[in-house]
Amino acid sequence: MTILHALLSVGSGGIVGFTLGLVGGGGSIMAVPLLVYVVGVPSPHVAIGTSAIAVAASALANLAGHARARTVKWRCALVFALSGIAGAAAGAQFGKMVDGTRLLTLFGLLMIVIGALMLRPRKSGGNPDVQLTAASARTLLPMLIGAGLLVGALSGFFGIGGGFLIVPGLIGATAMPLINAIGSSLVAVTAFGATTAASYAWSGLVDWPLAILFIIGGALGGLFGTRLARHLSQYKHALSVTFSAIVIAVGIYVVMRSVMF
Repeated sequence: MTILHALLSVGSGGIVGFTLGLVGGGGSIMAVPLLVYVVGVPSPHVAIGTSAIAVAASALANLAGHARARTVKWRCALVFALSGIAGAAAGAQFGKMVDGTRLLTLFGLLMIVIGALMLRPRKSGGNPDVQLTAASARTLLPMLIGAGLLVGALSGFFGIGGGFLIVPGLIGATAMPLINAIGSSLVAVTAFGATTAASYAWSGLVDWPLAILFIIGGALGGLFGTRLARHLSQYKHALSVTFSAIVIAVGIYVVMRSVMF
């Protein structure tokens, strides 16, 4: 690996980490195009396996920042993550059977749809006091488990952390505010990414030196993303619009690159 490739790897990881820290998602789907088109990884499946490890590590680093800011709903996040691990493992097995370029095209289209849906105005800012307790379990558990399984399967199939799906999934299941969904989503991003990475590593589809450089860049970028997320959360709709804009923009980019190349 040349010095240029090393710098490109760290810089690309920084972009992914920044996005994960800012909006809790979008970084993982950007990781694969960055590895393929910027760093120059020849195989989309190796890029997927490598990015899964890097994204899981970056999400874990960013989770620490959100935990310090007390934006993580731990019980809801853990139930969502644990229920999604089985789905991620199954999805990863199917994903390896599909052409990498086709995976990117389909996922880019899905990103555009989700981003557009997230732009819809909401009647309130969510319930900041929502908690998974014995009293609320009858209502929240089925929603969290069902959403976790579905998002986990999609995460494993497309080889990404799934943060931009986890965020609306958590909001839909619990009605928690966006800033709490972003912080909580990083628990599931870490779990799903690690599950997918283990599957790809078992198949020998991981570039370990590249993953380490990507992780270093991701940790640095995540520091800035987490700080900006806390700042934007003070302004009405600012974080929601930022989240949607990033998801839609990256979705369009991925579809265009997949179709053109």
